[in-house]
Amino acid sequence: MNNMNQMMKQVKKMQEQMLKAQEELGDKVVDGSAGGGVVTVQVNGHKKVISLNIKPEVVDPDDIEMLQDLVLTAVNDALNKAEELANQDMGKFTGGMKIPGLF
Repeated sequence: MNNMNQMMKQVKKMQEQMLKAQEELGDKVVDGSAGGGVVTVQVNGHKKVISLNIKPEVVDPDDIEMLQDLVLTAVNDALNKAEELANQDMGKFTGGMKIPGLF
């Protein structure tokens, strides 16, 4: 019985640590870019876009498609980095296993 109580305390402690790690991901920021840095995006560890910066020299009214491609590339780059960040931070608790809905 004592072992069961001890195990439950350890599980609860691990859950608290996981929740704290998930919350801390929101404070971590990764950068994505495209076109050699003419389009940059910042995303937090919760995969929320924080900022988008487009340098004026890349804005060509006759080639909006290129700008759209650069923005998509930069956003996807940042989101991929945020995913890697979450996997690294939460992987400590899951041993590298992907648990749906956890992060």
